[in-house]
Amino acid sequence: MPNSSSISQFLLLALADTRQLQLLHFWLLLGIYLAALLGNGLISTAVACHHRLHTPMYFFLLNLALLDLGCISTTLPKAMANALWDTRHISYAGCVAQTFLFVFLISAEYSILTIMSYDRYVAICKPLHYGTLMDSRACATMAAAAWGTGLLYSLLHTANTFSQPLCHGNAVDQFFCEIPQILKLSCSQSYLREIWLLVISASLAFGCFVFILFSYVQIFRAVLRMPSEQGQHKAFSTCLPHLSVVSLFLSSAFFGNLRPTSISSPSLDLVVSFLYSVVPPAVNPLIYSVRNQELKNAVRKMMPWSQFSRDKLLICLYKYLTVCPIAHLYYVF
Repeated sequence: MPNSSSISQFLLLALADTRQLQLLHFWLLLGIYLAALLGNGLISTAVACHHRLHTPMYFFLLNLALLDLGCISTTLPKAMANALWDTRHISYAGCVAQTFLFVFLISAEYSILTIMSYDRYVAICKPLHYGTLMDSRACATMAAAAWGTGLLYSLLHTANTFSQPLCHGNAVDQFFCEIPQILKLSCSQSYLREIWLLVISASLAFGCFVFILFSYVQIFRAVLRMPSEQGQHKAFSTCLPHLSVVSLFLSSAFFGNLRPTSISSPSLDLVVSFLYSVVPPAVNPLIYSVRNQELKNAVRKMMPWSQFSRDKLLICLYKYLTVCPIAHLYYVF
């Protein structure tokens, strides 16, 4: 039986057995990846370059788009390369890096989604205190806390997972390195430490879920008390995209990690992991742009790519960093 010190590479799950299906999967994954890059890139650029979008809501949306870009870039490129070159290999260091980055970005994204629910709660339930509670320093502090929490969470999980001896080969039943699949390779009883860490993490995740649920209960109560239908429509138009993204993220993640083992299978595990690691980053830009007229207008202004030169983009990014809340991050450190 090989141990972790003798393993130099892992074997990822092959998406198809025949060459034709492998190439088909490559083109499908490439299309999804390019759509995610385009959607999240447009949102990031629109928020960065348009002064009207320099508000807390769009600041956190920018963070979400960047996390989505990082998340899908962690998993899909390697899967596409394996499908294109008909291989399953990933180096040990590459597997560690992929696990660390994926856990870091996913956990930070969940924290950002929780903060966004608080932002909507303050905007609708405490509008008179919104400027005080959600000023630039508060936004930068919360965003830094989200990224920092994800970093610490990922360090603990990755170090604990790969410090355990691996006695069951090096074949990972997933298209990317995922902690539950790595744990299946660990020696008997050696994964109990990670299970306790997962229990603590699940408790924290459940706490965030309760906070989001409580925020939206208060939001809907406040919206339903609004006398103006126009005010209700505006409130719902800013909350429903976020609620849709949260529902998609949590439903896929919870089903992927909390479903009974009796209905587990390699093919089902592959589909579920695809749902929570690939679908949200690709779909989130579409969800946020459907009902958000300000964002659509900002993106539409950028569509004449012949007039949107690289120099103009750099100027917009420079102006954004000197004005937007992220420029106040130096207050935190």
